[in-house]
Amino acid sequence: MKIRKKWGVALSVVLLLSSIISACGTKSTEVTKVRIGEVTRSLFYAPQYVALSQGFFKDEGLDVELTTTPGGDKTMTALLSGAIDVALVGSETSIYVSQQGSDDPVINFAQLTQTDGTFLVARKKVDPFDWNSLKGSIFLGQRKGGMPQMAGEFTLKKHNIDPQKDLQLIQNIDFANIASAYSSGTGEYVQLFEPQASIVEKEGKGYVLASFGVESGHLPYTVFMTKQSFMKQNPETVQKFTNAIQRAQLWVAAKSVDEITNAVLPYFKDIDVEIVKSVVKRYKDQGSFATDGIVDEQEWNNLLDVMTSAGELKEKVAWKTLVNNTYAEKAKSTVKP
Repeated sequence: MKIRKKWGVALSVVLLLSSIISACGTKSTEVTKVRIGEVTRSLFYAPQYVALSQGFFKDEGLDVELTTTPGGDKTMTALLSGAIDVALVGSETSIYVSQQGSDDPVINFAQLTQTDGTFLVARKKVDPFDWNSLKGSIFLGQRKGGMPQMAGEFTLKKHNIDPQKDLQLIQNIDFANIASAYSSGTGEYVQLFEPQASIVEKEGKGYVLASFGVESGHLPYTVFMTKQSFMKQNPETVQKFTNAIQRAQLWVAAKSVDEITNAVLPYFKDIDVEIVKSVVKRYKDQGSFATDGIVDEQEWNNLLDVMTSAGELKEKVAWKTLVNNTYAEKAKSTVKP
């Protein structure tokens, strides 16, 4: 009887432990799907690919589906229609939605890049470079109303160049075809993202002379945003998402160019490894990768100045109206490398 009683107690303990372990296991396997729409596939967004490749989203219990929807208008349409949950796009798009009088505004909650990501490329290597040399030239720019073009025009005006009067400005070429158009002979100068700028340099068809990112200063250039309704319904998901991004940002800040390159390569299999290294180094050196997701008021006001200069802002939208830093601030205070 005593032996049977001991076995009964032991069995009860085993069953109790099994139920606890089972319950813990069930909790850890709970996964929430989040659909991201990125405005383009770019090494400029390295921390996002790090969060994916290093499993930071998975560690937060998120199953992230990433799609590329070329163009800010298409990305925002996908977000507003519910085709994606989170958009990675320029903050100006949230302002455009607000200007149209949306009942469900788009809220910026985690900044990824904090400068413009384009570079001035010329057919000849010029040292020292003088911005005045652009006057009277044929300039192949970016799409009107987009952040690259607005930051570009802001920089040109800063150097006393009127883009409309002092240049023969070309803006009717699709984003995806700008680099190839320049390589085939269109324009004397061009404004290019990476890796196109480095590729043009490697092919000997152009030379990087200046950075529009350095010239235009800190901006909430590329930010994760979502509809206000999604944020209210899924605050835990938004926090977990922001935590993963913060962890990736700290990782990128601490790691070498080679380590970052290895982490993002799965998303850029068609690009030469040395080009990837060159691009990562260029963006890292000029501080384009934000080290936290907070969109501060000074950056936001700089964005409004850039948009005003470009004639794209109907009226100023207050920082607190379209920015919610709650999630980024919590992530910054709690997430460790």
